[in-house]
Amino acid sequence: MDGRSSEVLAAVVDEYIRTGEPVGSKALSEKPGIRVSSATIRNTMAQLEQDGYLGHPHTSAGRVPTYKGFRYYVEHLMNPEPINPEQISVIDSMLSDGAMTGEDIIQNASAALAEVTKCASVATNHSTKFSVITKVDVIPTGRRMYVLLMITSDGAVHNKVCRMEFDLTDEQTAGFIEFLNQHLSGVNLESMSAEYIEGLAAAMGGYMLSLSPLLRAVYELSEEMMKDSVEVHGESNLIACREFPMQEVVDFIERKSELSSLLDGAFSGINIRFGEEGGTFAISNGAMVSASYYKDGKPAGTLGVVGPMRLDYRKVIPYIEYLSRKVTLLLSENGSAGRQLEGSKEEDDDE
Repeated sequence: MDGRSSEVLAAVVDEYIRTGEPVGSKALSEKPGIRVSSATIRNTMAQLEQDGYLGHPHTSAGRVPTYKGFRYYVEHLMNPEPINPEQISVIDSMLSDGAMTGEDIIQNASAALAEVTKCASVATNHSTKFSVITKVDVIPTGRRMYVLLMITSDGAVHNKVCRMEFDLTDEQTAGFIEFLNQHLSGVNLESMSAEYIEGLAAAMGGYMLSLSPLLRAVYELSEEMMKDSVEVHGESNLIACREFPMQEVVDFIERKSELSSLLDGAFSGINIRFGEEGGTFAISNGAMVSASYYKDGKPAGTLGVVGPMRLDYRKVIPYIEYLSRKVTLLLSENGSAGRQLEGSKEEDDDE
């Protein structure tokens, strides 16, 4: 794209983001920094429309950017705005609790992103896949009812209720807990396959028949922990946006669990999806902007926003980049703290 076309496209996008109205050549010619005539602008806009960067609503003489125009603007023409220091303080304050687990960090980051952007925020989390089991416990809660607890290296506590065919004695419960911790402590969740559980069942020998419901609960809980979770905050911002068809917003919220594969489709830089492109994200005139965060150098999930296609990308993208870096840093610190805690526990046990 030549310099004049780039200048005109950037001006159209900036004006459309500001007003939400189709942009005409006369209005652009009156903008500071535009040094060509209205006729020249009109011809350039016509060429940009022919090339697919601008659209021409039937009810207006002005033009609006297409998703192709927005994408070119973000990738080649946009000048990001620095984040206001006051907003950085707001974000950091929401992520300053040193006792947060990895899940807490991601949820709070998603909530912070929704607050500062006034959009809906979305976050996926598969950092649990990289965690190891640090402790397993079984707690009786009632007649033939037990809760299986599994603690992972990121500090998260997961549980599953299990119904037995009979009440276990204290000796049976203690023996099973000892067996699980001997065989599961330090095991990566990705290793918890059906074959691994079958190996545990064989190692249990004669106890297997009576304790099989609890062992099955171990497998089911590890399977649940391996599934990617999708968090959405600020849904009210979507509902309040008049540019969205309400039914599409409702469908989006109801189908949010399907966003995981879409959000994790790219693991580097900023990833942008537009509703007009189709696929799982199908809010007309909508945009989803996301970036990956990492744990121990591996992609651990994504964080982003959903809003109208005329998002103020200059402001929104720096927030997403800052928070994805912040989450990466906190997850690394969280993992280090968890390993230090495990080490101190082992030293205490040795004493």
